[in-house]
Amino acid sequence: MTAIHPSILSADFANLEAELGRIRGADAVHVDVMDNHFVPNLTLGLPVVQAIRKATDLPLDIHLMIDDADVWAPQYAELGAESVTFHAEAAKAPVRLARELRGQGSKAAMALKPATAVEPYLDMLGELDMLLLMTVEPGFGGQEFLDIILPKIRRARQATNDMGGQVAIQVDGGINAETILRAADAGADTFVAGSAVYSAEDPDEAITQLRSLAG
Repeated sequence: MTAIHPSILSADFANLEAELGRIRGADAVHVDVMDNHFVPNLTLGLPVVQAIRKATDLPLDIHLMIDDADVWAPQYAELGAESVTFHAEAAKAPVRLARELRGQGSKAAMALKPATAVEPYLDMLGELDMLLLMTVEPGFGGQEFLDIILPKIRRARQATNDMGGQVAIQVDGGINAETILRAADAGADTFVAGSAVYSAEDPDEAITQLRSLAG
């Protein structure tokens, strides 16, 4: 099933509640949490996510680009986030962390940077609900899609199919009406889109168009 998760990194933070109202057709809200350590950018944290939780009934897809994921990720699950993504590069015990997130009632997701190979993590796919393959270097919106990730997406899709296809394959970075076709063809089914949604005159219509293209 194709899912579109607009990234509020491209929204107007001064009018966040109104911006959430412009994406009612989204499958989830993608929230980027950055700490200026794991990535060279600083965004928002637990208090703002808590406010977002109160401002929308849409599922929250939290993407943690932070150090000490083992410590912080469960706290976002406790806030009521439907899905929490931690980076493999920032987790000391990814299997334990994934199980803890599920124990909190959240979906467990793990992200990989572009240069991180997927093969070492294939054996733990059964512990995950979603695998996020970054299609840009994490840290900033508006970057160009990296086609070199397409073979990694195909390998991940094959691995998930081999185990029954229960794990979503998400891509994040440079997703637009053109690149979503290549990512979907490679096997991605969940797409984070920032500027492609929020720069549109009608963000909800942009979501519908992206979903149709990917489907």
